Amino acid sequence: MPPAPTPPTVNGDWLIRARDGRLAVYACESDAVVCRTQRHPGEPWTAPRVVGGDQRVHPVLAVAQGTDTYAHLVSWRPTVSGESGLVHSTHFQPHLTALDWNPLGHPNKKGQSTGAPAVTVDAQGRAHVFVPNRGGGVSMRGQKEKGGWGPWRDLKGQGVRGPLAVVTGESGLVTAYAATADSVLRWRQASPGAVPALDEEPLPVTARPSTLRALATSAEHTTLFFTDADGELRAWRGTAADEPARLLTAAGPGPVSAMRCELDGHDCTLLAQRAESGRVAFAAYPTELESAGAWWAESGPALPVDARVALATDAEGRVIAATFVPGTGALRLTHRKDEPGLALKAWEQAASA
Repeated sequence: MPPAPTPPTVNGDWLIRARDGRLAVYACESDAVVCRTQRHPGEPWTAPRVVGGDQRVHPVLAVAQGTDTYAHLVSWRPTVSGESGLVHSTHFQPHLTALDWNPLGHPNKKGQSTGAPAVTVDAQGRAHVFVPNRGGGVSMRGQKEKGGWGPWRDLKGQGVRGPLAVVTGESGLVTAYAATADSVLRWRQASPGAVPALDEEPLPVTARPSTLRALATSAEHTTLFFTDADGELRAWRGTAADEPARLLTAAGPGPVSAMRCELDGHDCTLLAQRAESGRVAFAAYPTELESAGAWWAESGPALPVDARVALATDAEGRVIAATFVPGTGALRLTHRKDEPGLALKAWEQAASA
């Protein structure tokens, strides 16, 4: 019997809002990356369209959006037999054609894929691509200020496992996180365009692989969310000496989706996660005030274990939540009601026009 196909991996914000207010989603489909977008804000959706040209790619995708609203996409593609290379595309507007895949090479010059890539965009609109390398550390390649790409840089690290989490802070500087068997590693930029440097001291905590999620939470900090070995959802910023704050027990096994939004006049962090029940669980608390506590509230129908959850805001500034089931094209959305609290509309299948 042939081995089961590898489930598609998507790292980053696969649900985005374009400059004109329409929402768009990105997904892996067979050997391509596809995009669906609203025909106009609040209107029905287009059918999936292949982005990046006609090159075949592996079922792995990293997505990030800069302040200019451009979406940056990164994937692995097959090259010669048994080897792969990373590729990048920019999608300026979801209803337009994306740029063709541009080869980025391999962090170890050549070989098989080394792990799921991650991408973020700095304040100058430059993409920074991070990926585990063959030595167990992390490598990065960034766009130059005047076009083109800089060289691959080995950022060091050891024993990295699972997808990375990368984020651009309100300062415009880039931070990357990775989990090992017994710690969390962090790399930070000291200035715009600088190579991110590995912290001297790792955070001595066990984070479950594939649960890391990073969010810019203030002008000074980015916050890392992860599930620890005991199944507790933690939030960390500061130094390795700072104990990660316990938020609440994780609703399910996967990563959380996280965003900042205004709820009843307060700056809040909203979390969403597929719960063990299969439904989507939501929790919110005042940003960077984990001591205030948070509680899960479940919503919507039960979803398969590989369903993805994402958060965004629509053209009217309302909180939007979306779920997507790989291989089925099943996209469902809900948005916050115009009333106090976090009451949500009924979930609806995204209609095509």
